[in-house]
Amino acid sequence: MDEAGRVAIVGAGPAGLFTAAALLAQAPDLSIDIFDRLPTPFGLLRYGVAPDHASIKAVATTLARVFDAPGVHFLGLVDVGRDVTPDELHRAYDAVVYAVGAADDRHLGIPGEDLPGSRSARQFVAWYSGHPDAEPQPLAGVRDAVVIGVGNVAVDVARILLKDAAALSATDMPDAVLAELQRAEIEHVWLVGRRGPEHASFTTPELRELLETPGIGVTLAGVDPAAIDPETLERHARANVAAIAAAVAMSPEVAPRWLHLAFWHRPAVLRGDDRVRAVRLEPTGAGAEADGLEVPADLVLRSIGYRGVPVPGLPFDDGRIPNLEGRALELDGSARPGEYAVGWIKRGPVGLIGSNKKDAAETAAHVLEDLASLPRRRLTDLDARLAARGVTPSTFADWRRIDAAEIGRGGIRGRERTKIEAWHDLLDLVRHDA
Repeated sequence: MDEAGRVAIVGAGPAGLFTAAALLAQAPDLSIDIFDRLPTPFGLLRYGVAPDHASIKAVATTLARVFDAPGVHFLGLVDVGRDVTPDELHRAYDAVVYAVGAADDRHLGIPGEDLPGSRSARQFVAWYSGHPDAEPQPLAGVRDAVVIGVGNVAVDVARILLKDAAALSATDMPDAVLAELQRAEIEHVWLVGRRGPEHASFTTPELRELLETPGIGVTLAGVDPAAIDPETLERHARANVAAIAAAVAMSPEVAPRWLHLAFWHRPAVLRGDDRVRAVRLEPTGAGAEADGLEVPADLVLRSIGYRGVPVPGLPFDDGRIPNLEGRALELDGSARPGEYAVGWIKRGPVGLIGSNKKDAAETAAHVLEDLASLPRRRLTDLDARLAARGVTPSTFADWRRIDAAEIGRGGIRGRERTKIEAWHDLLDLVRHDA
């Protein structure tokens, strides 16, 4: 099998698994090792898609088929850059593809951003998705929440905050997350965008799902949809503006929970002493109120974009591994033969999960093209080096054990699955024979 080449893929999320599938489609005899620092594959499909979006999460079933290939192996609990260096991988494999995503987020850079109660939407999503690294997100005393951003992540976060927790009880949310949401008494959620609804990056289905959340009223500030000429808009923008206008027109006068949409505004300062208490929104366009808005807030979640994180030993610039169509480059633009990038670490944190398929096909094509001329590398003691560092990779069989345990937990609760979010529980399942 080695005659066809040995490839390492770092990151078992959608980008990495789409790349493995694209490689196998053209070279089924390849040996592919897929590394991840977690014992669970699927990346953002598991830890970034909203729990009530089961149809999207089902893509994981399709992606898991790459592990059916005899030459594909999952090596979880290996943190590349810490447990093994990129140079060691480069010497052990004919090609190394980095699919490490974007694990950090952007900051507002305004006064008060560091107050307690001001958090990252990324962290909030990780919490309700059951990521083992997620910090608890207490909601006690939160009645007014402000979400900064108008992308799909912001829309998901706003919907989770506004949705009746009973409607989430059938999802795979961890028990502790459901319990916290059930205790919450959120009454108002503001969704703030610095431009108009026609410029927002949320998709129409996601927006409609938020606007149609049962039991909410909808208000609109900063823009008059009737003043936007639909003939000047692309189809999705026209549909978004129409959906917002319809939701506001049909909103009840009295509701237990409210969604407040504020366009053409940006946060200028978060106010509070011991914690955030309010957000000052300043106008950014001619259609906004001249004096801006002062919005009460017990919780502020910024959702203004993700950022890539450097991998020690690899070049890094502006949140990405420098590359040309997936072929990794040095900072000076020279080539790094045998090293590649795919997904958000390649193109930046843009696009939906499906966007990774085309992106992966491009990178995979270059890998296959280059394999014929790349020197065969054979650092044969990689396993021994990992063992000497106290690193024992988990396997796909270990993931199957975690998967079965989650399904079992869900069955007890009348649910399809309940996420296992604690590191010690995950490791107990991995090390069942230890």
